[in-house]
Amino acid sequence: MNTRQQQLEAFNRLLDIMDDLREKCPWDRKQTLQNLRHLTIEETYELGDAILDNDLQEVKKELGDILLHIVFYAKIGSETNDFDIADVANEICEKLIHRHPHIYGDVKVENEEEVKQNWEKLKLKEGKKSVLEGVPKSLPALVKASRIQDKAKGVGFDWEEPEQVWEKVQEELQELHDEVQGSDQDKIESEFGDVLFSMINYARFLNVNPEDALERTNKKFINRFTYLESKAGEMGKSLADMTLAEMDVFWNEAKKL
Repeated sequence: MNTRQQQLEAFNRLLDIMDDLREKCPWDRKQTLQNLRHLTIEETYELGDAILDNDLQEVKKELGDILLHIVFYAKIGSETNDFDIADVANEICEKLIHRHPHIYGDVKVENEEEVKQNWEKLKLKEGKKSVLEGVPKSLPALVKASRIQDKAKGVGFDWEEPEQVWEKVQEELQELHDEVQGSDQDKIESEFGDVLFSMINYARFLNVNPEDALERTNKKFINRFTYLESKAGEMGKSLADMTLAEMDVFWNEAKKL
């Protein structure tokens, strides 16, 4: 692997290239924080895909794309004299030191859970009115639910045993079933949301990341469905021309694969 000096030289090279692009490239010169926002989100999802696929070469590439965005934002900030890349790095360094008193102070911790609890307590001391303030409003609902529950757990608001959570899941499923018998769509949607929230809660107790689990299922479905489409094509048919029984044969083949 590279030495620390080589790592610093590589980062400095990126900063120099960013300076050149911002000065000489019409597209790069035109970009703003707002223009880059949706691209950064897209790059983050691409990194997530690479991690789920365990494609380390792709992970490396996507990390580079995200690093470019960080440098890009810092360059724009320096042009308005609001902040530069050193400010960004120093800010996170100070935060990490402050929130790890068991490393940089005299606080003693026994395990990971105590570290997380101390983290949330420190954030409240920094002026946050709620432990949930750290959950971004624009997060996708599934991820947001997971983060909300994780934050609440950090201050001790949590179930004690997995069985209790499973009982809650069953309770919410029954309430959903009861509402489905009626015709109030708003209540059905509300109960459906409760079921999802309780399932995400249960996932935590199973040490399962619900976002990753669902995405694995998405990929599995896509693979099986595309296999089904290819088999239909070999028969000179479209899926619309096939019966469910015919499709089920190929679906079961795909499951074995």
